[in-house]
Amino acid sequence: MKSSHISRFFSVLCVAGTLSMSSCIGDLDRMPIDPNENTTSSFGDDPEGYISQIMAKCYSGMAVSGQDGAGSSDISGLDNGTGFYSRAIYMLNEFPTDETLWIWADAGVIDLVTNTWGTNNANIFGTYSRLYTHISTCNDFLRLVNNLGDYGLSVSADFQATIDQYKLEARALRAMSYYWALDLFGNASFTDETFSAGTNPVQYTRRELYDWLAAELEELVAAFPDSTPIYGRVGKDGVEALLARLYLNAGVYTDGAVDGYSLCSQHCANIISRHSGGYQGSGLAEHYLYLFCGNNEEYMPGGGGVNEILWGIPYDSEYIQSYGGTSFLSLAAFAQTDDESDYHMDMTDYGFNVQWACMHARKEFSDKFTDDDIRWSMWCKEDNGFIRENTVLSEFNNGYAVVKFTNLLKGTNGEWSAENGGIWDPSGTITARAEAFSDSDLPLIRLADVYLMYAEAFIMGGAGNQSDALRYVNYVRGRAGVAQWQAADLTADNILDERCRELYWELTRRSDLIRHNKFTGDNYLWSWKGYVAGGASIDSYRNLYPIPDDAIAAQPELQQNPGYGSR
Repeated sequence: MKSSHISRFFSVLCVAGTLSMSSCIGDLDRMPIDPNENTTSSFGDDPEGYISQIMAKCYSGMAVSGQDGAGSSDISGLDNGTGFYSRAIYMLNEFPTDETLWIWADAGVIDLVTNTWGTNNANIFGTYSRLYTHISTCNDFLRLVNNLGDYGLSVSADFQATIDQYKLEARALRAMSYYWALDLFGNASFTDETFSAGTNPVQYTRRELYDWLAAELEELVAAFPDSTPIYGRVGKDGVEALLARLYLNAGVYTDGAVDGYSLCSQHCANIISRHSGGYQGSGLAEHYLYLFCGNNEEYMPGGGGVNEILWGIPYDSEYIQSYGGTSFLSLAAFAQTDDESDYHMDMTDYGFNVQWACMHARKEFSDKFTDDDIRWSMWCKEDNGFIRENTVLSEFNNGYAVVKFTNLLKGTNGEWSAENGGIWDPSGTITARAEAFSDSDLPLIRLADVYLMYAEAFIMGGAGNQSDALRYVNYVRGRAGVAQWQAADLTADNILDERCRELYWELTRRSDLIRHNKFTGDNYLWSWKGYVAGGASIDSYRNLYPIPDDAIAAQPELQQNPGYGSR
């Protein structure tokens, strides 16, 4: 059950016997980080438990916005929702693409949705701040455990082995944040545990940051144990999948100097070799929508089932609450309507008692699916009063309602009822649920992505072999219930569209479009691209976001990305 998984996650990373589940995250803000300001007494009588708490902070920085519930934030001056880790990245990697349309004219958000952002966009600064806050937290932890003698502390031999594993995980969590800094900002700031606390970071070129990250992840993959991690924590599969994704985008990150397709293929093959069971023995979940329901922890590492979710963030409607994560992806996607409305949705159909009704599909995204595709079977379309076109940007039913993440529960035997519109129905009736926050864990990288990366590495770079590439794509398509591909279907356009159908709203779309030269320019237009209803070309410098004005004001030596001004 979910509660037992959450309890195990907290018990490993919190002080055993002294903190309840509900208080675990809330106590992490009391964390000294500078050896010059600490004494042995700062750690109380349990330095080992205290170190585990600080490690938990490295994880919680990706899961919640602050330490005092969903309404709190670790970063002053930022909205605790829009400044939340995965939601901030979502806004920058999904809002400007063909996959999603946010209809509220929130300050700064409309500029992301219409590809018209500038250097003073608060949401871009929020994302930059959130990434570097998380990086700093991981650096602080590594400084601490690497210099315990500065605190006059020692730990047992058994716990030193625990610290060694914690260090690998902290570096992996930091690497994820540096990946996003590389992807979104290019010439980004850099600091690690060798920098003294409080020292300004240096600015790396995009190539320098790519080289550092590739070396760091290669070292971590070699060092991580092969064993399955405890639920909620990162393991070897997740780290190696992040490395494969880095190599898939190597040509973009190094301006064509590095062809990473062969390395991407090799690491994908390594991951695939470690997985079995599930759909046709592929290691994939038996049903696509099981991965996005309220008890999807079964598919997380350590969750007890086939771990298609190679790296994910745990959520729980009682103990791990946020206005980002899967709550954001669920609540924004559906509405509660009355009999007078022109369209119909009911939030309780999806296990919630809160709705936002502010994010739906762009037409060009909807056009990529066929009627028999399971991956959009829960969407609301014409039968519910929605139209495919985005005629009026501010109207929720001007675009299909995308229902992917829900709070519904898969039956204990995996039952699925197509008769009720794709709602879990193990007993013949819909299980009533009405929660304010999501129980669904958030996938960061899935095995299906690895299969598609292998196929793309073959298509674009000739890496691997054709028979495996075709078989791997057809695992993904077969589970979705759509026609199998033949060799002639292994094309660049097809693999880009298949990634869209399989991975939509999972933080990959902008990167995928840029890699295929379809994000900027006029090679591919979508509704409201460039703030034109039918789409318009945008300048190529928008393949990167600007270094925020506030970051440059705080550190004037930082150089602005090309296209955003003289600095």
